[in-house]
Amino acid sequence: MDRIGLKKIVIAGGSGFVGRALTKHFSAFYHVIVLSRATNWDGRTLGAWVNELDGAYALINLTGKNVNCRYTGKNRKEILDSRVLSTKILGEAIRKVSDPPKVWIQMSSATIYRHSEDKPNDETFGEIGADFSMNVCKAWEKAFNEIQMSDIRRVIMRTSIVMGNDGGAFPPLKKLVKSGLGGKQGKGTQMVSWIHVEDIVGVVEWMLQGSASGVYNVTAPQPVSNRIFMKQLRAAYKAWIAFPATEWMLKIGARLIGTETELVLKSRWVIPKRLIQDGYRFKFPTLESALKELVGK
Repeated sequence: MDRIGLKKIVIAGGSGFVGRALTKHFSAFYHVIVLSRATNWDGRTLGAWVNELDGAYALINLTGKNVNCRYTGKNRKEILDSRVLSTKILGEAIRKVSDPPKVWIQMSSATIYRHSEDKPNDETFGEIGADFSMNVCKAWEKAFNEIQMSDIRRVIMRTSIVMGNDGGAFPPLKKLVKSGLGGKQGKGTQMVSWIHVEDIVGVVEWMLQGSASGVYNVTAPQPVSNRIFMKQLRAAYKAWIAFPATEWMLKIGARLIGTETELVLKSRWVIPKRLIQDGYRFKFPTLESALKELVGK
């Protein structure tokens, strides 16, 4: 307990889009500590930040280099190390405190599943692949699962594209649509799994207050194809001019802006089977409802 009796939550990697949303929401109910440079947190070494975990109710680990970059050798190493090493050092830190967190919620990614246009992937029957991004996710979860802590309830969140006005993928997509470039990307048949940022916050709150443990796909229950995704986005903004982007155009564009085409061409068809079965109620279950809220702001 801390700050006039409020339970303490520690968020590692909390300076990003999702971390800011969680901090804003939970600061009204918890004493939220964000591990950052100010607390000497580098995601690799032990330091004074370890003391923040002592007596904390929960640890939420979001740490990881942004994947919106070119997959050079240097960037690949940083993407992997930032996830695996931060998870391992948090495990070491928890073993050093006398009163460790009761809950550890660990970020992962729905990109762990293979490119799929033939069937959806859930936590039971999802098919995990073996390319760079999938291998990063597997190593990330392996590092987490290898930490032996029987008294801590542990949860893995395999998240999809997070939709919100304050960061993530939505603002750039909105600019594309408004500039007349909001047509389908590639063939347009690739599936897009997404989730509204308010449902990310809602899922984390549900996990903290309940008894969730193990792996959860944290995506909205109704993914759509890229063609439908862009069509609904255009309709939401009444943008009737829409030039499509072929795969070769995307490859050139990705090089120019320093990113990878995988981020838009990989088919992420992911279903939140466990969230639905265990009773989480989505605020925005459909893309139409999510866009109505986002565009209305």
